[in-house]
Amino acid sequence: MGNILKIQALFLSSALLMFGGGLQGLLLSVRGAEEGFSILSLGLIGTGWSVGFVAGSILVPMLVRRTGHIRAYSVMAAVGTITILLNLLWVSDTGWILLRIFSGFCFSGAAMIVESWLNEVSDNKNRGTIFSFYVMINLAFSTLGQLSMSFTGTAGYLPFVIGALAFILAILPTAMTTRQQPKPLASAAMNFKLLFATSPIAVMASFSVGIANGTFNTLAPVFGFFQGMDATHIAQLMSSALLMGALSQVPFGKLSDIIDRRWVITGTSIFAAIVALVLALLKPSESWQLYLLFALYGFSAFPIYSVAVAHANDAAGIGDFGTIAAAMLFTFGCGLAIGPLIAALSMNMFGASALFFVTASFHALLAAGALIRMKVRPVEMGADREPFRAMPLDRNSTPATAALDPRAE
Repeated sequence: MGNILKIQALFLSSALLMFGGGLQGLLLSVRGAEEGFSILSLGLIGTGWSVGFVAGSILVPMLVRRTGHIRAYSVMAAVGTITILLNLLWVSDTGWILLRIFSGFCFSGAAMIVESWLNEVSDNKNRGTIFSFYVMINLAFSTLGQLSMSFTGTAGYLPFVIGALAFILAILPTAMTTRQQPKPLASAAMNFKLLFATSPIAVMASFSVGIANGTFNTLAPVFGFFQGMDATHIAQLMSSALLMGALSQVPFGKLSDIIDRRWVITGTSIFAAIVALVLALLKPSESWQLYLLFALYGFSAFPIYSVAVAHANDAAGIGDFGTIAAAMLFTFGCGLAIGPLIAALSMNMFGASALFFVTASFHALLAAGALIRMKVRPVEMGADREPFRAMPLDRNSTPATAALDPRAE
């Protein structure tokens, strides 16, 4: 606990960052729908964020090498603040798509700097504890950011200003810390050839889950809007999926420690596909039905990526986890960018509920792929498997997350 208290400034910065990111992401989807943006434009807003996030993961390490962690972090947070305020001043679908690229870039850069710093101040004895605290903070404050829209609403300037305050306040803990700046940014290198050779299903899971999660998190709030829900209920609806997804990581993770992890991937994928099909076909109008189905979707869909990472680690050689996990994150990010675009085009042609056909399709493909791989490779490689470890949910992970993960020691 003493080590945790020593780096409380970094945890506070991360908490503020996640709060602002959770609020901004949900706000833009709902406010954009209220402004009459086309579904395609709303999908491209999600794609823009993912493109910026991937670009930041690649380019920010160079900036840190030139300016240092504190200055680079201040730049990321400041530009992120400017961007969300420009969202308020420039209410345009084209403007929001372009601005969202900058938001994704800044968020990725800031998260990488915090994660790299945490990696520097941790050691083999406490890295697991620090990583667990970091995952918990990501979840708690992303959820609080989403729920804050219940109080701010979407109209006027208040939600944008609250988000901007969270981003700018995130500068203060790191700027005022007395701890020495760490060495150059700790970020695991990516090795796609090794990833595919180690676990083809991990590649498929990263991409498929990226598409499904990118689709759900960007356009499910829009679906809620078309169902006649207000900002408060949409915020609660999305938070129910996120919270259930977090809670389910532990039981599914423990189960995957006992049986072939690919059976867990198959089962959760099939369950998520069924829930998505129910949402698409029945189009429930009652609030309690939507809450239940969204919670069940989060419960089944969100743990899949963490189980896939654990499966890849089981088959990896000693010392390869970092490069494999970083490659998975990049593949996941590509899926996040593509998913909202595919879903938006589908929704334009077939209606708002078509987004769930997209998520169901990719979860079904993943389940089929996992079953085929179990036929090809009946027994998992690696008799001594490391215990499952939860990962930050959704799109909050960067290559620096892989370096911080204790499995990368």
